[in-house]
Amino acid sequence: MAIAEVTIIPIGTATTSLSSYVAGMQHVLAQEEGITYELTSMSTIIEGPTDRLFAVIRTLHESLFEAGAGRVSTSVKIDDRRDQPSSSAQKLRSVREKLQG
Repeated sequence: MAIAEVTIIPIGTATTSLSSYVAGMQHVLAQEEGITYELTSMSTIIEGPTDRLFAVIRTLHESLFEAGAGRVSTSVKIDDRRDQPSSSAQKLRSVREKLQG
């Protein structure tokens, strides 16, 4: 399973606030199958098979155009570990264990 950190920003909107766009993308994510996701203050973390991640990212990107944006900027960072199972929770747990030791 891969982990993607995604930041999608509409450009040229009527306001500097982006929370309504972020909320809209969270609604889109809630309809997607085969992934898990977590909203953070700066991005969204999506976990799942790489083919699903790319499909979901495209859907999110397009959703901002559908919401009225004339331009959309999307940044993606992917961690695709294949030697053992991985997840955001596992990565955080590993660091916390090292902090305690």
